[in-house]
Amino acid sequence: MRDAERNPPDPAIPVGEGAGNRREERAEGAPERSPEPGSPALPPAEDMGPGRVPDRAPEPGGAVAGSDAGPDEDTDGPPPGVEREGDTLRFSGRLTSLSAGHVWRQAEEAAKGARRIDLSGLEGLDTSGAALVLAAQERAGGEVSVEGASEPVAAVLERARGASAKPPAPPPEKPRMGLIRRLGAWGVGRVKGVGNSTEFLGESASTVVNAARRPRDMRAADVLRHLDEVGTRAFGLILLLGVLIGVILAFQSAVPMRQYGADIFVPRLVGISLLRELGPLLAAVVLAGRTGSAFAAELGTMTVNEEVSALRIMGIDPMVLLVLPRLVAATIAMPVLALLMDLSGLVGMTLVMIARGFPLAIVVNQLHAGVQLWDLLQGLGKAAVFGLVIAGIGCRAGLQAGSGPRAVGDAATAAVVGGIVALVVLDGIFAVMFFRLGW
Repeated sequence: MRDAERNPPDPAIPVGEGAGNRREERAEGAPERSPEPGSPALPPAEDMGPGRVPDRAPEPGGAVAGSDAGPDEDTDGPPPGVEREGDTLRFSGRLTSLSAGHVWRQAEEAAKGARRIDLSGLEGLDTSGAALVLAAQERAGGEVSVEGASEPVAAVLERARGASAKPPAPPPEKPRMGLIRRLGAWGVGRVKGVGNSTEFLGESASTVVNAARRPRDMRAADVLRHLDEVGTRAFGLILLLGVLIGVILAFQSAVPMRQYGADIFVPRLVGISLLRELGPLLAAVVLAGRTGSAFAAELGTMTVNEEVSALRIMGIDPMVLLVLPRLVAATIAMPVLALLMDLSGLVGMTLVMIARGFPLAIVVNQLHAGVQLWDLLQGLGKAAVFGLVIAGIGCRAGLQAGSGPRAVGDAATAAVVGGIVALVVLDGIFAVMFFRLGW
């Protein structure tokens, strides 16, 4: 009230009007209201920007009250103009996103029947304006010529025309190859695969020989890490499968042996089968499915991400850094896994025999009489070869992985399938060789 008495309002200025005058009076030296404690001080009126402050918020789609620009004007240049002179449609001014919407309908109506579009009067054009020009050209018939555009305007119009153009039709599908061609392509692919495998085998052999001559090239930390992955973490699975295999073999062997009253010889049969054949083979199958696929997936991911190529560029041999530790770890761990498979299988067989009424001493005596140390050594030797082959196949599949999202999965699949097939082939070769040698 005291402020009102000291500064009475001017009766000539209606209430709610003259915001600009009041601002000018305050700018000329009228005292400003002091801010409340703790609030920032208000800036002087002359620092709040030129122009008149709008009295209210603009309506949606309308202009700001108090501004000088009208609804058909662009704030950064002259308003656009659309004129029809005979069969010519002329655009002028600046045709931008701020102004194209105001003359869109007018341009489309004026474009009907036009034969040419003149852009010589355009001073500015953006993508929205270019869309309007293209829409007008399409409304006029599509074959209307656009003339008089300056270089910047023509460049924007050309980019907009390229963006709105229809994508090209997909190329026709290639005719399917005949049977002879497909057989030829399959044969060529197999020959290339054999060549790549032979190359990888040669590189692996030379890497192993060089590592034997220079042991310092092999990193012990990597070998220990892969030994943990290949061997230690697989102990639980191997023990479980071994016990189950021993139980299954004991029950299945007891059925035919009972017909001849030869149940007592079941420990000999199961022991020879496990130590010479089934123990190394089943452990190798577990290794192929668990570790071979892991090697292929890990190296395949590095190949897809071009990490292997980066190692070669830095002068580091991927065979020494990536392949050699895995080969050594699998070769060392595989006999241990086979031994665990043998022992757990014998334990499972013993449990079955005890459950069927045979004393433990009889079972142990039958195993001692039917199984020799040479049988165990044969199985462990085969297991070492199996581990080396499985690790090599997994590493080869990973290093020769292709590109794309399916490359890693294809590499893992190839490692598992190739490893199991190689196991069966090698086991057959060993069986024939041991038979011929009388072992």
